[in-house]
Amino acid sequence: MTFSIAARCARTGQFGSAVVSSSPAVAARCAWARAGVGAVTTQNVTDPRLGPAGLDLLARGLTADECCAVLARTASGSAFRQLTIVDRHGGTAVWSGSGTLGLYGSARGVDVVSAGNLLADIAVPGAIVQAFAGSDPALELGDRLLLALQAGLAAGGEAGPVHSAGMVVVDREAWPLTDLRVDWDERPIGRLADIWAVWRPQMYDYVERALNPDAAPSYGVPGDE
Repeated sequence: MTFSIAARCARTGQFGSAVVSSSPAVAARCAWARAGVGAVTTQNVTDPRLGPAGLDLLARGLTADECCAVLARTASGSAFRQLTIVDRHGGTAVWSGSGTLGLYGSARGVDVVSAGNLLADIAVPGAIVQAFAGSDPALELGDRLLLALQAGLAAGGEAGPVHSAGMVVVDREAWPLTDLRVDWDERPIGRLADIWAVWRPQMYDYVERALNPDAAPSYGVPGDE
């Protein structure tokens, strides 16, 4: 039902996760990240509680591998869960329980990890990791996540059509720098890229408006010329 990526930008320290699924509203349940801490995806027979639980463990100083081991050992129904984790140092970990659905697989490297289930091709997670690792580190993390998702789709994606996608990116603040979702569409990754193209030029302006409204750029809406 799902393929995903969790990643760290070594240049900026940002973390992000992105996910695609045949199910509706996948990012609301599966994509998690916390500034200065890390990123997690929780998928397959999804338990959304594992996202915050994983981030809490990382915030306590556990590595990605340690966090993954704790969740795999203690989580309810862990045999049905699939997890990816990246920590503040770029360490990565992945868990696929014995109840993971269909053709499933994973791949990981420094700063990036991917997993999927009900895949059309076992090569999908590797294509995602390779695309992220080979992308220009000067790009915004959101650009690199989208390139990776598109590579996963080109490598076969899911066994059936996908309908939802989303990504979350965190920077220095307590709230996400980016939190974009396509909850149901015939081309969710393309639609997500369209929304990102609108959001990307403005996203740091919205941070400035929150932190320093007197110096922030104009709002760019009718009546605020």
